[in-house]
Amino acid sequence: MKKAFICSVALAFLCSIGLVSMAAAGVDKGPAEITINPNGKKPVKFPHAMHQKRLKCATCHHSKDKDGKQVPYTEGMKIQKCETCHTGDMLKGKVKGRTAMQRAGHGRCLACHKEMAKKDAKYKKLKKCSNCHIKKKK
Repeated sequence: MKKAFICSVALAFLCSIGLVSMAAAGVDKGPAEITINPNGKKPVKFPHAMHQKRLKCATCHHSKDKDGKQVPYTEGMKIQKCETCHTGDMLKGKVKGRTAMQRAGHGRCLACHKEMAKKDAKYKKLKKCSNCHIKKKK
């Protein structure tokens, strides 16, 4: 009787681990690589999977409340493409760049890259425009 109970508990434990693993594997983490503004003059290659390994989702992702103020990302929040909200003059005067996407990218992404390069010389190339902006094929 004891053996049957122990085996049942062990089996239940293994099944629960399997279910949790399957649920975690089913979470959509988005594409491994994203090209932002692919048809523009200066498209941006964004290695999404690589950033996911180093940063929390809330480092980049956020939403807006009914007053248009930024709300930090929370688990399960719907994630949209950056250009869904970063349009027009929304950040004009707050960060450098002409379009809202440029202002967002240069404000958040470039600032982080510069900070990393300042802390560690091996990341010096992160400050270069060509690190993110890919040359268009002619």
